[in-house]
Order: sequence, then structure tokens, then C-alpha cells
Amino acid sequence: MSRLLLPALLLTATAASGAPATHPAEMRLTQPEIAAQHRASGGPGTSGVAGIQTIVLAGDPTAAGPYTIELRVPANTKIAAHTHRDDRTAVVVSGIWHFGYGPVANASATKALGPGSFYSEPGGDAHFAMTGATPVTVIISGFGPTDTKFVAAAPATHTEKRP
Repeated sequence: MSRLLLPALLLTATAASGAPATHPAEMRLTQPEIAAQHRASGGPGTSGVAGIQTIVLAGDPTAAGPYTIELRVPANTKIAAHTHRDDRTAVVVSGIWHFGYGPVANASATKALGPGSFYSEPGGDAHFAMTGATPVTVIISGFGPTDTKFVAAAPATHTEKRP
């Protein structure tokens, strides 16, 4: 399934944008190759919450065109309600992602999405997410340029308890 995931997400992002379809560059990445990619904290289209790692898998989130990013979110992390200007789609790769829509992050308004789950982040619609006791990996595709605007004054923080 994972080898079909990236092309499917890129196709979905391009189709959802209304942009003409383009022939993406050939690309094959194994899990070890993805793990070896440069990881950043934050970046365009991410929450900027401390501890979250972002890997750009394809495209450029700051430029016009399709892009795909992987987010690795630590356990016990909360991401406050925010929006993006572009329509995005995502697939949960590992962990349980508690995802919800609305202007206020509320655990009771989330749906638990396990590996293989799919969700959308419509442009301009507020959404939020949380992790539980285990980390989560999510792959997100969109049509840039993207951004992140928090509904509240300040982004949520990583709340992992340290021994």
C-alpha cells in the first residue's frame, strides 16, 4: 500500500486544486530512505509545535504546485485550531491521530484515526489534532503555496511528560 500512497496523494492534491495535471518526476523512497531525509521543526504548512518533525517528500510547500510532507508527531502533543490556505488531504501512517474540525481544539470533537485512515483539511476550514500515548506519522499532500494561521493567539505545545 505505501508504494501507491505517494502517487495517489499527489494525484489527489493536483486534482483537488483544479490545476492541470502534470507528470511528476519518478520517485521511489523506502522507509530507510525517508528516515534519512532532512527533518525540520516546523516549516510552511506545519503547526510549528516543538517536537514535530517535518520531511518534505515531494514538491515545495512554499511554491505553486503539488507537494507532499510527512509529519512525525511525538506522543502527548496537541495542535491548536488552525487553517491553511490550500486544500489538503492526508493519510495516517502509524499511531492513532485524534483529528477534529472547528475553531477550538476539543478532545471530545476528535475522531480517532488509525493507520490507513484518510482525512481532508479544506482550505480556510479550522482543524486541530492530538496524539495520545504513542507518536503518530501522517503524510499530507496539497497544492502550494501553503501556510498555517492559528485561530487562537498562540499555538499549542508539546505536552510530553518526562521522567
